[in-house]
Amino acid sequence: MQVDRAETLRYLGYRGQEIDEQTQQLLDEAAAELERESLPKSVYQEYPCQVEGNQIIMGNFTVTSANLAKNLKGCEYVVLLAATIGRGADFMIKKYSVVNIAKAAITQAAGAAYIESYVDEVEAKIRQEALERGLYLRPRFSPGYGDFPLECQKEMFEILECSKRIGVALTEGNLMMPSKSVTALIGLTTKERESCQMKTCMQCEKTDCEFRKEESGA
Repeated sequence: MQVDRAETLRYLGYRGQEIDEQTQQLLDEAAAELERESLPKSVYQEYPCQVEGNQIIMGNFTVTSANLAKNLKGCEYVVLLAATIGRGADFMIKKYSVVNIAKAAITQAAGAAYIESYVDEVEAKIRQEALERGLYLRPRFSPGYGDFPLECQKEMFEILECSKRIGVALTEGNLMMPSKSVTALIGLTTKERESCQMKTCMQCEKTDCEFRKEESGA
């Protein structure tokens, strides 16, 4: 798996502009080092899903969130997912923050693009497994988005045994370490017309989709 250069530039705020030779060199160097130093790992588990109003029941895990309930409405199952690219990005960012601020910023963006690409790969595997059972995926939804409480990561970490299985810890403020890590829920539905094949809502032209969410691009 390689760092997505175009996505890295998007995280840096570029929107189709030409980049100078020095920035290109820093990007190539940071991406190559990140690919060497990263250790992608993931874990996911599936549970029956029941939505009652704004309450979502997933096995022994219950969440109250209107946004998540909308996303999972009609889903028979839900997948709890956690993924990381390891500590390499954090070490690089810390190192370059002292000696090369520009490279630190590029590494930060490249790390964000890299973890998203990795989660896309994991999601593709989940999608294939689901299709074999006649199920389709809804857009993934992470704690901290909308009214889905960030605090819910605590229970997700316990359920998935993130520290033990993929080496990701949770701070008192519910932030993940290593920082280039992701947790998410993915609904599974039998209704293909209510599924989603796009990596992000920004790639989709269906602006009236009831599951659509706006993204900051940062």
